[in-house]
Amino acid sequence: MAASGDTTTISSCTLIGRIALVTGGGSGIGRACCQVLAREGARVVVTDINLQAAKHTLTLLPGGQQHVVVAMDVSDRRSVEDAMKSAQDRCGALPSLLVNCAGVAIAAPLLETDDDSWEKNIGVNLTGIFLVTQAFATSLLETGRDSKGAVVNIASIMGKTGCTTMSAYTASKGGVISLTKTCAAEFARRAIRVNCVLPGLIDTPMSAGISEEELKNIMPLIPLSRSGRPEEVAEVVAFLLSERSSYMVGACVEVTGGYAM
Repeated sequence: MAASGDTTTISSCTLIGRIALVTGGGSGIGRACCQVLAREGARVVVTDINLQAAKHTLTLLPGGQQHVVVAMDVSDRRSVEDAMKSAQDRCGALPSLLVNCAGVAIAAPLLETDDDSWEKNIGVNLTGIFLVTQAFATSLLETGRDSKGAVVNIASIMGKTGCTTMSAYTASKGGVISLTKTCAAEFARRAIRVNCVLPGLIDTPMSAGISEEELKNIMPLIPLSRSGRPEEVAEVVAFLLSERSSYMVGACVEVTGGYAM
């Protein structure tokens, strides 16, 4: 693994020759995944609804011009299909690795959650993974049964535990866990492995809105007594995409510092 905070150190390069598409690659865990996968030798397709953020991620990747940026709204089928085609055209081949990381977190107690907030959480966090995985797997399987692939979905530990004021978000992430297991069962015999990662409290733009009071309540529940770094999640993602995890299918790996274990 890379040293603390370092996602650019050359390691054993376990993903050389693979094309990896990362949704939500413009910030946070998605950006860290792009960095680690590029370090591991993959050619990375950085996708995000925020094209400028994705372009900034591109400047941080080792390997420079071999990587590409594609705009994608994961909640829109046409956008997903267009982005997948663009990735294939620009890379000269289909991605065989997928990281579903795009996500939103709109917080509100259940009785104060309006339809728009509910639909946004579900649309990006859950429907987005459905649409992107469907397009990815359909394209990959059309190339032949021997086309090996791997998918890692970013869920959340809150998809297991629930969380007050986060009903829509936790419901979407619980859905990601069960969708992962169903996809894993459907695709395992077709040479596509599907797993997911359940992060806990990670230092990302999404968690920046947590108040000091909330952090004081959360920290005693984390045995490591700190929040995680995006690259600590990304290292697990890279492992699950690589052949080092070749016997892992439908696994939900917790990266939480021990929270809720």
